[in-house]
Amino acid sequence: MTGRAEELLRAALALPRTDRADVAAELLASLDESGDTDRQAVEAAWAREIERRARRVLAGESSAEDWGAVRARLSDR
Repeated sequence: MTGRAEELLRAALALPRTDRADVAAELLASLDESGDTDRQAVEAAWAREIERRARRVLAGESSAEDWGAVRARLSDR
């Protein structure tokens, strides 16, 4: 790591947690070479999946569980 990079790292580590998280997210995003095309494909795939799941629920092919019951069961563990 260069001296400049180490200096930036020390400065970033001195930031509050939320600012560090924002910086980390931006740095990670800058490494993503896939660009908007892949992002759009992912969003489209999720939209199709949400639609598929909604159709199953509306057709009675899938059942749901009350969030309160799930939360209580998980907290009992």
